[in-house]
Amino acid sequence: MKKGDKVRFLSETGGGIVAGFQGKNIVLVQDSDGFEIPMSINEVVVVDEELDRKQGRTSKVTNEQKTNTTQQDTPGKQSIKALLSGGYENEEIDNDTEHETDPADSEITFRKPVEERVGCNSLNVYLAFVPENARQLSHTKMAVELVNDSNYYLRYAFATAEGESWTLRNEGEMEPNTKVTLETIAAEDYNSFEQSAFQAIAFKRQKSYVRKPAIDVKLHIEPLKLFKQHLFAETPFYNEPAMLYTIVEGDEPAEAPVSEIDADKLKTEMLSKAAIQKMKQDARSAKGAVSATGKHAHGGRQANEPLVVDLHAHEILETTQGMDSLDILQYQLEVFRRTLKEHANERGLKIVFIHGKGEGVLRKAIINELNRHFKGYTYQDASFQEYGYGATLVKVKG
Repeated sequence: MKKGDKVRFLSETGGGIVAGFQGKNIVLVQDSDGFEIPMSINEVVVVDEELDRKQGRTSKVTNEQKTNTTQQDTPGKQSIKALLSGGYENEEIDNDTEHETDPADSEITFRKPVEERVGCNSLNVYLAFVPENARQLSHTKMAVELVNDSNYYLRYAFATAEGESWTLRNEGEMEPNTKVTLETIAAEDYNSFEQSAFQAIAFKRQKSYVRKPAIDVKLHIEPLKLFKQHLFAETPFYNEPAMLYTIVEGDEPAEAPVSEIDADKLKTEMLSKAAIQKMKQDARSAKGAVSATGKHAHGGRQANEPLVVDLHAHEILETTQGMDSLDILQYQLEVFRRTLKEHANERGLKIVFIHGKGEGVLRKAIINELNRHFKGYTYQDASFQEYGYGATLVKVKG
């Protein structure tokens, strides 16, 4: 007995066609109405039409099928079930015909294999700042992009910190030798990138490769540099000026992993020897080491009058020999911080910091310090008549 054989029942009338089997002992018999009847394999027998005809027996299965065929071929004599079934089947056929789609409209799932470049099996990854208009850095939008200049895929995460709290800015996977835009920022967002971290693993698909160490790099993005036009230059990756920060180059990370950074060592390295010596001298001096200058430089400060501190390099440093602009800026900020800490208990005290106009770098750095580390202090531009354009008035937290 096999699927498709005509069978009849031994213990009762009826029969049908073998539609399938359940296990070894149960056969599924489909009757003329299309229902599948489970029967013991011992209760059915294969119909031999020729033998039945010679012995004067007629298979009920054959008769039912002939009757059913006649009814279907004769208009108006179909059973309700046959009519309904036939109607739905015709509808389905029609619907299938109506919804046939052109193979050309199907989605293309083929992806061309990634082509590798010769000599790019070392990891080279950069963080890029690309302004829309490099001549108006204070008013233009700037794209922050990740550059993968290698034959490796990167599964990455990029985050920034506010104090000890980190925020995920972007994560994903990028293909070899590509660029990915992490986000687009404006000038007011620059400070949020000061402490940034990049983590990634590198791999290749569908081929063997040399395993690379996991990437875990912390970057210090100086916000003030993003305002300086001369620091944006031509690069191999962009047609327009851009500023690049190295994350990994030649398989070597830009700096030690985040967990291994020594904050004191980093601070020491940022200051030149000349600046460190000057700071030590100031620390040994009395509280008035950072003396008032300008209109109060030669006399005692009157009640309710502001303390005036001139942050010009020639006022706070005996010499700038051996110091570059970053060293001088760091020392000016150190004097600023120390002044506020020394007068922290004098609530409501007004302190005027003279920083000069210039490019506004020192002023922006002072505002950044106030917003990050002296949040209770208020500030505003100092009187133009008394101090000119380049001065900021800070009021000690009350």
